[in-house]
Amino acid sequence: MEPSLAVQAALRARLVASSAVTAIIPATAIVDRNATPALDHSIVIGEGQTIPDDGVARNRHEVLADLHIWRREPGTVGAKQVVGAIRNALNDGPLTVAGYHVADLRIASTRFIRDPGGLHSHAILSLECRLIEVA
Repeated sequence: MEPSLAVQAALRARLVASSAVTAIIPATAIVDRNATPALDHSIVIGEGQTIPDDGVARNRHEVLADLHIWRREPGTVGAKQVVGAIRNALNDGPLTVAGYHVADLRIASTRFIRDPGGLHSHAILSLECRLIEVA
């Protein structure tokens, strides 16, 4: 399986299993899709990138992944609350990624963006994940 797809599946599973996240964003609104969200509150599993990592065996990968958080609100308070819940969910033990050992998972950055139309807040949480293939 492509490493970024395996990470995407593991991230969604972790988020929908978190009662703190799903208390704010319904599990059905944690999705991978193209388009601006039609939902008032959602987490969209966004862009991903896989980079070969060091190692002669070529079985290590660095995966970059973005989560887009959308809230219908005039400010950014709700988006920041969702990001806090995601942070807690990701810190709740090691992430299980099928076919890989997760050597490291970290939040690289979080940006909070105001919607020009004033209807939504938008946060982009960027993750870095280092994987080693397992046999």
